[in-house]
Amino acid sequence: MTTRSCPCGLPEAYEACCGRYHSGAAAAPTAERLMRSRYCAFVRRDAAYLLRTWHPRTRPERLDLDPGMRWTGLEILDTTGGSAFHTTGTVTFRASYRGGSLHERSRFERVDGPWVYVDGDFPG
Repeated sequence: MTTRSCPCGLPEAYEACCGRYHSGAAAAPTAERLMRSRYCAFVRRDAAYLLRTWHPRTRPERLDLDPGMRWTGLEILDTTGGSAFHTTGTVTFRASYRGGSLHERSRFERVDGPWVYVDGDFPG
């Protein structure tokens, strides 16, 4: 077991943080935690988790992750809704990778309890 902090940017070890969501031992309790766990899944190239946490209405048939992509950090810029008391939420973030960054406002909804990613747009 490693003691390095989770790639999502929180100080917990991966196993205690996003690892428990990736393994299915727990569901992300908020839209932000789901977004962080999805970023971590991109870092770890866990396409199965990404597809499992994608809304059935917008989920692609498959996901091909670039093995050369090196994600280097996540910054949460804003959140609206997305708590245990909401059914929808948005998370605006900047995900850095070697050579650039991705700025997205992601939309999340609850489907039969758990949070799922719906879609996102790229704020100007």
